[in-house]
Amino acid sequence: MSQPGQGSSGSTTSSSRERTSSSNDPLSTDQGRISVAQGVVTKIAGVSCREINGVHAMGTSGGRAVGALRERIPGSSGPSVSQGVAVEVGETQAAIDLDIVVEYGVSIADLGKSVQRNVKQAVERMTGLEVTEINVNVDDVYLPDESQETPSRVS
Repeated sequence: MSQPGQGSSGSTTSSSRERTSSSNDPLSTDQGRISVAQGVVTKIAGVSCREINGVHAMGTSGGRAVGALRERIPGSSGPSVSQGVAVEVGETQAAIDLDIVVEYGVSIADLGKSVQRNVKQAVERMTGLEVTEINVNVDDVYLPDESQETPSRVS
C-alpha cells in the first residue's frame, strides 16, 4: 500500500489539483507566475482614490506638510501619488489603507464607499489581485480660505 503523496496515483492527484488551482488564479499561467510589486498597488490605489470628487488631498497632516515642502523644491514633480496610501500585498491578495482629507459638505460615508469601490475595481482590474479590504481614514476636512468665500448674502 502506498502512503499519501507517494506512488503514481498520489502525484497525479496532486498535479491535477495544482492545475485546477492555477486556472482560478489570474496571476499563474502555464508559462509561469506573475508578481505585482507593492509600489505598483500603492500607485494605482493613490491615483484611483484621487479620482473621486470630494477627496481634497491624501495623507496625514505630517505627510501633507512634507509633501508641501517637496512641492517647493525646483524640479520636483509635486505631491507623490503614493502619499496617504499603505498597502500589504501577498501572492494573490492585497489590503489597502488610505488617509484622506475630504472637502467640507461632502457626505463622508458616501465618499468613503465611493473611494472603496473605485480603488477596489482599479486594483483588481489592473493587477489581478483580490482586494480583501480597503480602510479609509478621514484625517481632516478641507475648508475653503476666507478670501475665496462667496460674498455675504446679507447687506
